[in-house]
Amino acid sequence: MYAELSLLDLVLNASIVVQLVLVSLVLASIISWTMIFDRARVLKRARQTTDDFEQHFWSGGDLGALYRDLERDPRGVSGSAAIFRAGFKEYMRLRKGDNGDLMAVLQGTERSMRVALSREMDCLEVNLPFLATVGSTSPYVGLFGTVWGIMHAFHALGNVKQATLALVAPGISEALVATAIGLFAAIPAVVAYNRYANQVERLNNRYQEFMEEFSTLLQRQGRG
Repeated sequence: MYAELSLLDLVLNASIVVQLVLVSLVLASIISWTMIFDRARVLKRARQTTDDFEQHFWSGGDLGALYRDLERDPRGVSGSAAIFRAGFKEYMRLRKGDNGDLMAVLQGTERSMRVALSREMDCLEVNLPFLATVGSTSPYVGLFGTVWGIMHAFHALGNVKQATLALVAPGISEALVATAIGLFAAIPAVVAYNRYANQVERLNNRYQEFMEEFSTLLQRQGRG
């Protein structure tokens, strides 16, 4: 009896629809776990690079020298460094054609930094919608498999003269496996999405604060 109700046997003996549901949920779980580890690595690196750059930025060094250092390897620039690079580049370009309108220069610089900010946020938010989708839909997909499996089990009972627990238990167990796998796929995805969405929001706040402080610094230098 134990062998008949083992997890492997339950999956192998399930109907084709339930098996397809289980396969889709397992694939979704594998993909979501891959994305969970990838986002953990990306967000950790984003926090570290932002900490390192802002520490260097506020150390009082020459902004021109800092910009030239970033220009040597622009592909490796991200986070606050990418926002600074875009803003300082636009600031210097507009100042070369300076017509005496400091506000126009600062507005152009801020627009350039906001474009860079949007690109950084797009990179940080990659895969988060997929995690949200897996977390919200997997339980319902698993429930669909459960309902279908129970319907299949009760339909099979119509072909026997006497229904017993031994006959109905395997079919219901097969169906409930779909709900269990659905929850197994959904719970990590929901937890990861909530955690990473919060981290992305905090990084976004840091980037915007840096933009405001950098704009204030450029305004003081322009007036000076």
